[in-house]
Parts: sequence; structure tokens; C-alpha cells
Amino acid sequence: MIFSLFLLVLIGAAALWLVLEPLRRATPEDPDAPERARLAAERDRLYGELNTLEDEGRRPALERRAALTLRALDALPPASKASNPARLRTLALIGVGVAALLTVAGALTFIPRWQLASLDAGEAGKVQAVLKLPALKETARKTQKNADYLAWGRAAFDSSNYDQAVSAYGNALKTNPRQPEALRRLGILLLTRGEQTGKPINPEDAQRAALLIRTAAQLAPKEPESQLLLGFALSRFGQDQDALTALERYRTLDPAGRDADEVITSLRARLNQSDPALSLYAGSCASCHGASGAGGIGPSLRESGLSRAALRSVTVNGKGAMPAYPNLTDAELKLLLDLMEKWQQEG
Repeated sequence: MIFSLFLLVLIGAAALWLVLEPLRRATPEDPDAPERARLAAERDRLYGELNTLEDEGRRPALERRAALTLRALDALPPASKASNPARLRTLALIGVGVAALLTVAGALTFIPRWQLASLDAGEAGKVQAVLKLPALKETARKTQKNADYLAWGRAAFDSSNYDQAVSAYGNALKTNPRQPEALRRLGILLLTRGEQTGKPINPEDAQRAALLIRTAAQLAPKEPESQLLLGFALSRFGQDQDALTALERYRTLDPAGRDADEVITSLRARLNQSDPALSLYAGSCASCHGASGAGGIGPSLRESGLSRAALRSVTVNGKGAMPAYPNLTDAELKLLLDLMEKWQQEG
């Protein structure tokens, strides 16, 4: 902000200088005039000699001296021209007008864009959302249309103005209660309200938040944010396996999404420590079939229709690209088969 004001002051100073310039004293004499005249005379003399030269043996030396003289002339600053006060005043007025236009245009366009360019993508998005909020809020309140409430809520949520987001999304649900975005974002705001206020959430609000987020995930299961917020909510309720499944589905829907990486790592660590079957699966199978059996390089074990005997045969003997694991003990094999059958039932 300080730099922007400084830039505007510089533009104003330049405009003032343009106004005062015609009133300054006349253009001073050219200090290089004597040297310029001497070199010009030398140039003309050498050109005259070259044009009338009879002894061709002297031509290289004369051409060299002429070239040096031209180079010396070019090195001098341009000669000052006599000023025309009336013309300068006209130019000054034009300059002031241009400077004023640049000042207004810079204040409205260049400076805000320069400020945004200095921020990362997330911070720039928040700044833009904040700038849009007043207009979006006013539009939504005038039209009372669902789309306008959602636009207002989205800008408020993205800029961390959560009170406005709650108001906007609440009004959006009044016009259409089956809005996945409004449901899940209201749910996560309710669930995390304790972190914002410093007060723990009561059980009733926690259950209400979970219901909102689950409903949104059911209405829009293929929207990445639905699975992301569902995974976050489930992890808060201690449902680690279901939370991991939702978050891995989020990463499948949005491969570039990195919002769940830390939670996924934490969930995997907790699950592997508490469940020997998952620990064994993580070390041997997860790299191909996914951490929760939902598939990856290899097929989904949750969607498999193989019998227990077929699962045992493929695990021990391998099949196609699937490597064999003949060294598993009976106890380890039982753990894996029990886990795969459990996933088949869950789907």
C-alpha cells in the first residue's frame, strides 16, 4: 500500500514538472558546440579530399580518419534545440492530461494487479474474493436468487469471512435444500467452529455437522470437495478407515489436490499400528491396490467378486501382473483374506 501511494506521488510530481517546464529559463547554449563544429569541419574537409583524390595510395588513411571523425561526432550528445514556449505549454497540458489518465488507470488496474502478483495463488484468490464480497452480498440480497447466494457464500468462504459464508449458504439452502456445496461447507464450519471461537463443540452440533457433510457427499459423491470434507469429518469422529477411504477417493477425483496429504499420512500410521492386518497389507499390497483396497495400479479389492479360495490362490500363486507371495505364513494369509473379504462386504 505504501509503495502504491509512493508511485502515485511520483506520477503527480512528473505531471507538475511538465507544467512548470515551459516557464523555466530558455534552453542553455550547447556546451559541445565548438567541438561539434570542429569535427563537422574536419569531416567536410576529409570528404572533399576524398572526392578530389588523385593519389589512391592516400585513400585508406583518409577513409580511416573520416571514420574516426564520424564516430567522434556520433559520440557527442544531441545538440540542444531552441525552445518554443507556446508549443511547450501545449505539450505540457497534453502531458498533464496523459499523466492524469495514467494515474486513474494505474489506481484502478495496474496497482491492484501488481499487488496481487506479489502474492501466491491462494493469497491472491483471498484478496480477490474479499474485493468481490460487497457487490456479491448486495446482489444476493436484492435478487434473493439461489445462484447469487451461492456466489456470495463461495467468495465469503474462500476469503475466510465465515460469518458471511454461513449467512449466504443458509439462505441458499432456504431456496434449495439440496445444495451439496452449501451443505458440506456449512457442515465443516459448524464442525470447526470451536477452533474459531475457542469453545468446544457440543455433541448435538457435531452430529448436525456430520449429517450435513454426509448428505452433501451422497448428493455429489464425485465432487472432490465432498470427499475431502467427509474425510476430515470422519477423522474427527475417530472413523479412521472410512476417513482414509474418503480422502483417497478425493485424491482420485483430484490428482493434483494436496489438501489431504498430512491427514492421510496420519491416518495410515494410526491404522497400521492398531491393526496387524492393515500393517501386513500396507507392506505387501497397498502400493498396487491402494491403502484402503480401493484400487490403484492393481484392481479394487473392494469391488472384487472372487471367492475366498480364489483370493487365496491369486495371493499365493500370483496371476498376470500380480506377483506371488508363497512365503506368507498361514496366520498372515488368514489376516489378508479376512481383510479382503471384509472389504468386499463393505464395497
